[in-house]
Amino acid sequence: MKLFDKTWKLALSGVVIGLLVMLLAMSGNPANMAICVACFIRDAAGALKLHTAAPVQYFRPEIVGFVCGSFLISMATKEYRSTAGSAPMVRFLLGAVMMIGALVFLGCPLRMVLRMSAGDLNAYVALIGFAGGVATGSCFLKKGFSLGRAYETKSLSGAVLPVLLAALLVIGVATGAYAASTEGPGSKHAPLLLALVVALVIGALAQKSRMCFAGSIRDVILMKNFDLLSIIAALFAVMTIYNIATGNFHLSFSGQPIAHSQHLWNILGMYVVGFAAVLAGGCPLRQLILAGQGSSDSAVTFLGMLLGAAFAHNFNLVGSAAKAATATDAAVPGGPAMPGKIAVIVCIVLLFVIAATNLRRKKAAK
Repeated sequence: MKLFDKTWKLALSGVVIGLLVMLLAMSGNPANMAICVACFIRDAAGALKLHTAAPVQYFRPEIVGFVCGSFLISMATKEYRSTAGSAPMVRFLLGAVMMIGALVFLGCPLRMVLRMSAGDLNAYVALIGFAGGVATGSCFLKKGFSLGRAYETKSLSGAVLPVLLAALLVIGVATGAYAASTEGPGSKHAPLLLALVVALVIGALAQKSRMCFAGSIRDVILMKNFDLLSIIAALFAVMTIYNIATGNFHLSFSGQPIAHSQHLWNILGMYVVGFAAVLAGGCPLRQLILAGQGSSDSAVTFLGMLLGAAFAHNFNLVGSAAKAATATDAAVPGGPAMPGKIAVIVCIVLLFVIAATNLRRKKAAK
């Protein structure tokens, strides 16, 4: 018997995940960003000194927890399956592209939903792009898009990433060798042990429920199936109630933490994320969960996201947060600079090329 064999059970898992996200929000994680997979991977890249943006450097234990939580629960339930070989370099590229799109918007699909729950209208605008990207990817799935079959490998292969991330966390805690922000988003975090435990539970729940932000919309488009969407809706409901109760709900475009109102680039940035997520087989969170349950292809996608984050910061591709005017400084509209805008357009073209060149040819009927 499956643990989440009913829609209401999936919704309940979304409620539990929402409560855990709320706990991280209350315990020190950045405002309006209790969890953001893209931002947390970017922070980890900074901690490992793959980029030098001082405000976003911290080895987030949540990333370790998501992967290891999925790994542990899949081992316990005998769902762990070590696989590899499905276009790994294309998946690496999709991971990097997904990260560039997310950092132009300033958040992954999970943070988009959390921003929506706090009244950030910019995130609602970005949802248009994300849904459009998922719809585009779904059209290519209908036409026969596939990155090929993954093959079973030795069990140790799929365990490399969970073990490596756990080792990196231990090394960081034991030696203090990693870079750590003293101001900005990277300096705001929940206590390490709490963040790790919460992420382990979320990783386990996400693995069992198949939680995926891109998959939830894809399933509605392709199969009229709302099961996965019920998880997201429940998470959104919990966080909306929390934000209203704590006075953190502000329905507006301006004054939102770590956000900008460059609407075209919010839409296009999340269009890239949605499109790439469908082609890769899952959103950034789903990639971590799949990597934890043994997919080396998703582990490669994670590496693409990690290096994509470093590349985006090193070459000024990321969006900047809007800032209100002060007595000494003029208002800053935020959004991506020209290199980031060009990168988004290049990413969109690249996604269409990947999608079009990986269509299976249908055999002619005899």
